[in-house]
Amino acid sequence: MQTDDPFSAELFHPAAIDDDVLAENQRVETLLDSGPARWELDVEIERAMSARGGVFPDDRPDDLAETRMIPGAAGDLGIRVFVPTTAAPAGVYLHFHGGGFCLGSASSQDLMLRRIAECASVAVISVEYRLAPENPYPAANVDCETAALWLVKNATQEFGCERIIVGGESAGALLAVSTALRMRDRHGYHGFAGVNLSQGGYDLRLAPGARLWGERRLVLTTRTLQCHLQRYLQDVDPNDPQVSPFLAPLHDMPPALFTIGTLDPLLEDNMFMYARWRAAGAAAEIAIYPGGIHGFTLMETKIAQRASERMNLFIANTGR
Repeated sequence: MQTDDPFSAELFHPAAIDDDVLAENQRVETLLDSGPARWELDVEIERAMSARGGVFPDDRPDDLAETRMIPGAAGDLGIRVFVPTTAAPAGVYLHFHGGGFCLGSASSQDLMLRRIAECASVAVISVEYRLAPENPYPAANVDCETAALWLVKNATQEFGCERIIVGGESAGALLAVSTALRMRDRHGYHGFAGVNLSQGGYDLRLAPGARLWGERRLVLTTRTLQCHLQRYLQDVDPNDPQVSPFLAPLHDMPPALFTIGTLDPLLEDNMFMYARWRAAGAAAEIAIYPGGIHGFTLMETKIAQRASERMNLFIANTGR
């Protein structure tokens, strides 16, 4: 569905949802209803389960990707590096994976990152940041800031270009905003060409839509969100603007693309954050996809393809 109004009521009407999306959503809900709620499981059990649990298509390792170590605040910090094979990089995409701050890894989305490298003609760096609950806030934020500082210093030498885009999915999108804020406020750095923000949650107090979502199992539920945030924050106050970037001043931020589906409990986070970004004077776009659930960009549907194409174009062109 094409519309000039990013918040058009038509986007939220059930009739706007494609048949293939309806079928995928039903499959996911049926699959997740057949097992225990993820929030009831110990994190060690979750990590031992299949990485995508049959919900999303399986990934496969990229033989051309390189795992490297850079100096970190708590020892060496792992990064996974993808370089385009058809042309010299025209930029670098600094990527933070999702997983509710407690799951996932830099190597858990090789296929997606390889596609970004090739389609956007950028080198891609995915960061192996520390996970909660073993390493609660601010460990992940510190690791992402550390990777950004390293990249700003070394991008030209390592990849022959200095245009840097930062981004991620879900928890990784929050970490991308946190990194841009930390680089601005702590280091006076305003050089990111853009931020690619996919399905992130930016208000860790939980926006009304997330609180009211309930337990319908389309990947995220209210209890799942609360469980992940408890592991990540522990005793930290989500009213702190350094914790919830929705509450932070957003002046002098780079252009942003927000991507979200209408059946994601984090929909309001993205609508509210987009509005605050624009109100602060920064450029921003928001793309809302009818029927998209949390993680929909990993699915084999038409809206997933459209969303990926739009994000790749943003990464390829922003700041050029």
